[in-house]
Amino acid sequence: MTTNASRRPARRRRPGVATALTYLSLVVASLVVLIPLAVVFLTSLKSSGEVADGRGALALPEDWLNFSNYATAFTDGHMLTAFGNTAFILLFSITGTVIIGSMTAYAIDRFEFRFKKLVMALFLIATLVPGVTTQVATFQVVNSFGLFDTRWAPILLYMGTDIVSIYIFLQFIRGIPRSVDEAARIDGAHSFTIYRKIIFPLLKPATATVVIIKGITTYNDFYIPFLYMPSEELGTISTALFRFKGPFGAHWENISAGAVLVIVPTLVVFLFLQRYIYSGFTRGAGK
Repeated sequence: MTTNASRRPARRRRPGVATALTYLSLVVASLVVLIPLAVVFLTSLKSSGEVADGRGALALPEDWLNFSNYATAFTDGHMLTAFGNTAFILLFSITGTVIIGSMTAYAIDRFEFRFKKLVMALFLIATLVPGVTTQVATFQVVNSFGLFDTRWAPILLYMGTDIVSIYIFLQFIRGIPRSVDEAARIDGAHSFTIYRKIIFPLLKPATATVVIIKGITTYNDFYIPFLYMPSEELGTISTALFRFKGPFGAHWENISAGAVLVIVPTLVVFLFLQRYIYSGFTRGAGK
């Protein structure tokens, strides 16, 4: 009896300690994420003098209604043009990635052809090769096609280098029974008809996952637009922020205002589509 009584308090304490550690880790993780966002927002409301006076990053601005930095971001940073170019690139890149990735995965899974295993091995090798090592050859190819300093250069690069989307679609297609294809063939459907009317509509969770991953990657990318679209009128949101970096320093108040403008669209999209985002990731993980 004494032994059991002495053990009960210990058992009750363990969940309390575990719960406290769980909440502590969540609080720390939240601070790690929210503090940089708070610094960016506060800096966007400060004047250049306030930023340069050496006060702390979390120091409150003198004027909470100082939106001049946002106006500068729109005028000098050409943010409206940058948003338009980014939307154009996103639309064609995501659409091309979904079509190419799903069709490639369908062909690999449903058709038997020579060197099939070699093709899969080459896809795997391509994911292991750092993209920076092939940029010289890629730049020469893009330049030879006359696509340098156009919006089509990053679009083609985003569509042609996304091997991850092929593997995502491939995992989902392998979960679709082949009997569905056979039943459609009995009714006289061809391979492309089967893909277009049967397979692709069943890939909605995979499509959502690919759209989310590709959209975030393309929206945040700086290297490819900076290298292949050097003209100011062809800048994206990532390269537009770089314009406030001068040879003798950076205008952090303007960069912060531009960063807030960049964050707002993604935040709005996430709030409206978070249910589909979580669903796409969980189903993709399950597959």
